[in-house]
Amino acid sequence: MSGLDVELRDLTVDYKDTRAVDSVTASFPANTITGLLGRNGSGKTTMLSVIASLRRPSAGHVLVDGRDPYEDEQLMEQVCLIRESGDVLAEEKLKVTLKYIASARPNWDQEFAEELLDAFEVDISKKPTKVSRGQRSAFGAVIGLASRAPVTMFDEVYLGMDAPSRRRFYDVLITDYVEHPRTIILSSHLISEVEQLFENVVVLDDGRVVVHEDADTMRSQGATVTGPAAQVDAAVGDLRVLSEHSLGPTKQVTVLGALDDATHRRLRAAGLEIGAVPIQDLFIALTDKEVRR
Repeated sequence: MSGLDVELRDLTVDYKDTRAVDSVTASFPANTITGLLGRNGSGKTTMLSVIASLRRPSAGHVLVDGRDPYEDEQLMEQVCLIRESGDVLAEEKLKVTLKYIASARPNWDQEFAEELLDAFEVDISKKPTKVSRGQRSAFGAVIGLASRAPVTMFDEVYLGMDAPSRRRFYDVLITDYVEHPRTIILSSHLISEVEQLFENVVVLDDGRVVVHEDADTMRSQGATVTGPAAQVDAAVGDLRVLSEHSLGPTKQVTVLGALDDATHRRLRAAGLEIGAVPIQDLFIALTDKEVRR
């Protein structure tokens, strides 16, 4: 098993008078983990739904392994989208949903699924209404992982889990990804928890792509500058400051924008420390209307 390339070309999706996705061109390379980030209503779920062939685009193209997946049964079974709802059969016990999914996924690993169900303590003899939200979320995560689909997409599936369960999910995901490479797209609001998994990042804002690059390149778009307050203020006067924090005589500011070599030398010559900025902080800045002015 191996991952498949996913490519979007001028993808547009309309809901009556609302444009959810607006002329998006982006790629999700095979055998990589891409973080799909965006505020509520940015178009993330709509984009993933189109990739999974759950709806047609209004314009543009979706290509999976160079082909249009819509109504292509052989290709559709290679693409797995797990949404926060879990997409379970509401009136059936979870084991019925599990059996149905297993029959529809050619790469399904039943032994792995059973191991995960035990690890997450999911009782599949119950109906969805009889288990907690956290267990429903964990059940969705199990389906996504055990399906081992060449293109696997998780859309906020872990939001219902408690912190230990989320950590277990992340650990299992990265371990299984290393052993069984595939194309993984993670859509999450819990950016600080998952950003270390990202090899690539796509950021949507109002249905449009504002960032589409590898994770290290995105991290280079900002920096922290730390040192004596007076020296920090003097050194960053011509830089775009996003935030600042002080602790006694020491101050740290976060600046937006890649620092060139000359700026690096100038800051270090002033005795200041330069550090990396978490992707979450950059995401907030890049999608904040006030900051972007």
